[in-house]
Amino acid sequence: MNEREHLAEQFEEARPHLLAVAYRILGSAAEAEDAVQETWLRLAGSNDEAIRNLGGWLTTVVGRVCLDRLRARRAGPELLGEDVAEIVIDDSVEAEVELAEGVGLALLVVLETLTPAERLAFVLHDMFTVPFEDIGEILGRSPAAARQLASRARRRVRGKSPTVEADLAKQREVVDAFLAASREGDFERLIAVLDPDVVFRVHGTPDEQPVVSGAAAVARRVLARGSRLAPFGRFAIVDGGPGVVVSRGGRAIAAVRFGVDAGRVSTIDVFADPERLRGFVPVRPKG
Repeated sequence: MNEREHLAEQFEEARPHLLAVAYRILGSAAEAEDAVQETWLRLAGSNDEAIRNLGGWLTTVVGRVCLDRLRARRAGPELLGEDVAEIVIDDSVEAEVELAEGVGLALLVVLETLTPAERLAFVLHDMFTVPFEDIGEILGRSPAAARQLASRARRRVRGKSPTVEADLAKQREVVDAFLAASREGDFERLIAVLDPDVVFRVHGTPDEQPVVSGAAAVARRVLARGSRLAPFGRFAIVDGGPGVVVSRGGRAIAAVRFGVDAGRVSTIDVFADPERLRGFVPVRPKG
């Protein structure tokens, strides 16, 4: 085995750890995979003989890559396009990418409220015990400043997690009821879960789709066109709120963002541009 092959073998051994770090920082399996791949490219182009602690070096690099991606997200909505839903996490991701230890849906949603620096400091220190000296180096700040960022993030996470978890649980019940009624073609049950003034919109299709409003009209639209796709829908966080990803053969064909008000669905936004969805949907087919 030559040196390059040995380096590749060491990287593959570290890959699960790097995926776990990137996933918790970014909240997206697809983006985590990309970040880890970029880390490999940086390793392959480096002077590996000068790396004394490969594990620490890789964690530092993947942290920097993720920080750049978080900052890019904050640069503005134009990065995604106005009709693109950013899908943070599908509830199948933990099992399929084996990243479940110590992280849940509510926590990931709370992490979305942190600044990039706070999120990185909290994840690296509290979840992976990375020293503040190393975190400060990634952030370009002192160890003391990195410690303050992690402490501030910790307080925010502790303060918001119970509320977010309770809200998500209630919203998910509504979305699950909507999916169940859609799958079974049950018009009356669908009406029961829809707000009387519910609004249904479709984004990202070649032909402009008319907005549909009113529970009866929306229910008819859903059952006429969407019920055949409902069995392929999975609960997801879409643009920070409850939603569904519809995928077939491992490829997303739609994402749906729901507005939930007083226990009923008040808005339904369907995003149907496959090209724009592809990079933001962490869903893989069940094997």
